[in-house]
Order: sequence, then structure tokens, then C-alpha cells
Amino acid sequence: MKVFAWSPIRELMKKSGAEMVSRDAVDELITYLEKYAKDLTNKALEMSRHSGRKKLTKADMEMALTLEI
Repeated sequence: MKVFAWSPIRELMKKSGAEMVSRDAVDELITYLEKYAKDLTNKALEMSRHSGRKKLTKADMEMALTLEI
């Protein structure tokens, strides 16, 4: 099941300069984005658990993003 909607991703690709975008290209980007979002969320959850919290916060996501770089 795809979490990201196809049309907004295609529109984003077009706004980024792609004149024509195939369905396969959009599907590939969606697959990547979903995997990246899951991995990043898991890292952020590690941050919240390390802090003794159950709630995932913006600060947890920011720290996970910082560690990605």
C-alpha cells in the first residue's frame, strides 16, 4: 500500500523541471520516500525512547535528520 499520493509527487517532479514524468518514475520516487520516511521515523523513535518518552517530537525528528547528514 502506498502512503504518498501519486498526483502530488508527479506535480512536484514537474515543478522541479521534468516536462514529462512516467508512472514508473513516480512510483520509484514514492517507494524511496516511503522507505526513507520509515527509516527516519525509526531513528527519531530511538531518540524519544532514549529520553524516556513514548511521544515522538519535532526535536526527535530534527535530531534524526541531523544524524542523517
